[in-house]
Formats: sequence, C-alpha cells, structure tokens
Amino acid sequence: MRYQLVQTPERLELHDLADPHMGAVYVDFIGGKAQHRRQFGGGKGQDIAKAIGLNKYAHPYVVDATAGLGREAFVLASLGCQLLMLERNPMVFALLADGLKRAQACEDADLLAIIQRMTLAPIAAQDWLQTLTPDAYPDVIYLDPMFPERQKSALVQKEMRFFHSIVGNDDDDAGLVELARHKALKRVVVKRPQKAPLLGNSKPAFVIGEKAAIRFDVYLPFISTPLG
Repeated sequence: MRYQLVQTPERLELHDLADPHMGAVYVDFIGGKAQHRRQFGGGKGQDIAKAIGLNKYAHPYVVDATAGLGREAFVLASLGCQLLMLERNPMVFALLADGLKRAQACEDADLLAIIQRMTLAPIAAQDWLQTLTPDAYPDVIYLDPMFPERQKSALVQKEMRFFHSIVGNDDDDAGLVELARHKALKRVVVKRPQKAPLLGNSKPAFVIGEKAAIRFDVYLPFISTPLG
C-alpha cells in the first residue's frame, strides 16, 4: 500500500511511501493554522459562520457530514457550535481521533472548551442520515465534498493528493444534499469552489461568498420548523 499511517513520538501521521519527500499529513488542533485561525480568523464575520447562520442561531448543533481533517468543524466549534463530525474513511478517521486526543490532553482551557464541543463518529453520512430520527435532527448539516481544485499552495496539493488517493471522489454527494434537506432543522450548507457546478439539481436558497474563491451554497430544509 502506497499510503500508510505511522505513529511518531508526537502524533499519528499519514505517509506517502512512494514519495517520502512529500511530507506527512496529520491533524493539529493545538497550533499551526488552527491556532492562527482561532485567534485571527474573523470570528462570526467569516463566510462559513454567515452560511451556518450564526447571526441567527446562538449555539446550533451542526453535523459536519464530510469531516476530512476537521478544519471547518474546529472553526465552528470555536464559534460556539456543537459539532458532530462524520468520517467514513478509516485512515482519515484515525487522524482525526488522534488530533482530538492530543488536543484533549493540552492545558489550554479555551482550547479544551472548543474540543469538548466536538464529537467524532466513524460512519458514512448517507448511512447516518438514513437512520436519523426526528428527535435527533441537527440544526445544520454541513457538506464539504471532494472536488478536484487547482491550488498553488504545496501543502494543499499534498493533502489533496492524499485525499484523492485514499478517499476518492464523492460520487454520491448529489443525493446527499437532498437527503440532508430532509434531516436538517434549519439549513444545509455546501462548500464549493467558486467555479464548481451546483451539487445535485437543486438551486440553493442563497449563496455566501459569491465573489470569493470559495462559496457556500445554503439550502433550506424540506421540513417545516420555527426559527430560533
């Protein structure tokens, strides 16, 4: 197998055995980009916060149905959301679990409060949503499906190479949007590259970030529920 999980003294890492110079992929909620975005990311003024509806809902329960490396989930948890992260790929799930475990052992009280709002489950979004009963519907379902992007950043290229190799394309995501709209109480949010086509056949109720490199397509649920 080309890609292998390696336990180092510091953390669990994913290595490319065919290209050892590529560098490792791992989850870090303590330092690096996570720390910088927590301190300087723009708070509720960020497009993702607007898309989730944090100007309307104080502490929504959000399901990140395609968790990946957990970056958006961490941002939303840092803004007060309760997060359930779903990840079906066992390698990616292991990286996420390791990142959460290391963060839970830190001594930063503010960070610990954020991590305590994050829960992880090893399941495909389709499977989880299909068995969800109305009493457990989340406020918001967030989707960030795999999409081949051209990025200049070497780090992003490295991570995207890993993901496309071990996870593959999310061919079932078009149906996932419709299913999510039956299971969300307030909205479904889909992250897309600006020039990417709509996911599925439905037009979103509105779009956040129409002039940015990344946009967020926001869909209203099929069920009727009061806001608040």
